[in-house]
Amino acid sequence: MRTHYCNGIHESLIGQTVTLCGWAQRRRDHGGVIFIDLRDREGLVQVVADPDQVDAFAAANECRSEFVLQVEGVLRARPAGTENPHMPSGKVELAAARISILNRSEPVPFPLDEEDIAENLRLKYRYLDLRRPEMLNRLRLRHQVTRFVRSYLDAAGFIDVETPVLTRSTPEGARDYLVPSRTQPGHFFALPQSPQLFKQLLMVAGLDRYYQITKCFRDEDLRADRQPEFTQIDIEASFVDEEAVMGIAEPMIRGLFAEVLGVQLPDPFPRMTYADSMHRFGVDRPDLRNPLELTDLTDLMGEVDFKVFREAAARPRGRVACLRIPGGAQLSRAQIDVYTQFAAIYGAKGLAWIKVNALDQGNEGLQSPIVKFLPENVLREILRRCGAAAGDILFFGADTAKIVNEALGNLRNRLATDLGLLTGEWCPVWITDFPMFDYDDKEDRWTSTHHPFTAPQTEHLETLSQDPGNALARAYDLVLNGNEVGGGSIRIHQETMQEKVFAALGIAAEEARDKFGFLLDALHYGAPPHGGLAFGLDRLVMLLCGAETIRDVIAFPKTQKAGCLLTEAPGTVADKQLQELGIRLRPGIGADVQNP
Repeated sequence: MRTHYCNGIHESLIGQTVTLCGWAQRRRDHGGVIFIDLRDREGLVQVVADPDQVDAFAAANECRSEFVLQVEGVLRARPAGTENPHMPSGKVELAAARISILNRSEPVPFPLDEEDIAENLRLKYRYLDLRRPEMLNRLRLRHQVTRFVRSYLDAAGFIDVETPVLTRSTPEGARDYLVPSRTQPGHFFALPQSPQLFKQLLMVAGLDRYYQITKCFRDEDLRADRQPEFTQIDIEASFVDEEAVMGIAEPMIRGLFAEVLGVQLPDPFPRMTYADSMHRFGVDRPDLRNPLELTDLTDLMGEVDFKVFREAAARPRGRVACLRIPGGAQLSRAQIDVYTQFAAIYGAKGLAWIKVNALDQGNEGLQSPIVKFLPENVLREILRRCGAAAGDILFFGADTAKIVNEALGNLRNRLATDLGLLTGEWCPVWITDFPMFDYDDKEDRWTSTHHPFTAPQTEHLETLSQDPGNALARAYDLVLNGNEVGGGSIRIHQETMQEKVFAALGIAAEEARDKFGFLLDALHYGAPPHGGLAFGLDRLVMLLCGAETIRDVIAFPKTQKAGCLLTEAPGTVADKQLQELGIRLRPGIGADVQNP
């Protein structure tokens, strides 16, 4: 039905007859001559309907925004002075000889050529939102990413294998999405949080190198970079160590940025241990564009009069730390209060501060409610460690190390954004030497930092049971501009080691056999050393195209309440369907269901 897409219309075709198909983005009547901006997925062309072409002019006169059109005509140069240098087709226009209205459109709920559109409207009418060039280009970029990744991994000897979507519920950190079985009443499938166990089994099967661009599902609280269903670039290989896996992944990301953005990332990527990252930045995903760093003060605060600092320093897992903001003394008390409220989101009970007005006046040069509680020698040492200068402000965190790190680590990022401190465009970094376990204070037990199939570092094999808090994992994450874009580990390939890790996690042999018996059995039959990683495709594309949320790079995403405004999912189902599954809703469940 067409001879060209709109982006293929240019001066070399002047004088030729062409046929285009698309949507009428805008119609303008200029005193007897009608102009239509015709849009398809590739671009825009100006169509001109002259009165001497009676049928075409009549159709153009009838046309309205978002009508679907087929236009045939002769391409001609635009009159001098009317060219549009911002369009590939801006030097030409199509003189319509025939316009066919293929379909009509009701007035659309929002203008497609505007940028500031309420997200709820965009999601409810997503098929209209996706007509906008900005959204089309994001999906096109996503396609470029997956095409490059497949080509790279194919060339590196990896085989694309699909793994099951209906599988067994296993504890991997987040809640599972459960699917009741009709044929086995009372039993449930789970949608996979990742293909972790299946890709390990593929290594046992001798596949050697596997990849998959796959859907994963996690029933967790949502935020800008999370969705209940998301897509992973999943990779696994046999007979590899950490260096080999990172040596596969890093050139792929470097090549991807060069191919898609024309950006040269550093070669090699810098590396940083988890402990160093937490000590300096408070997070394990540091944004290295941000020059601000935390300074540890715990050892200074054991004897000070300020109770908040003293008690935090005395805790077994306590921390007192400081964040210096160059030039921050100009912040008003109202601004400081805003940052105090921000830190409270992450559990901080307050945000102590000191403004450094002068360095040569002792305590008189410092402005703060807490100065009177700190000895002069302690204050001098704080200023020395922080490298403080006149005009700076120091923010303090004092609590458990977890709360201090989260509060100051996130405050560091907020301040850098607010004060324009970010430098550079792209700053990747590998984070290595993660702890094997995190302690869950609520449940009073150790949990896996990554997952229970991650191998411990060789020198920590014997400390798993005696000193699990200091055991390090053979794990690694790739962080880009403060976002974790990928992560993985070397896996456990021997049953005895897997049993030790289960024991450290408090998973008894009977429970392990019940939940992971198929994996433990597979480890009996010559499982090779193996490891891998997975990249979050949605998050990676979000960064590449500069979108604010991953919802803007997914064709049909969910809201932050895990609902779909377009289809009004999740929805209720008929009683007959529930009866077939052996399910009865408790009284009141679903009675207050509203649109998600």
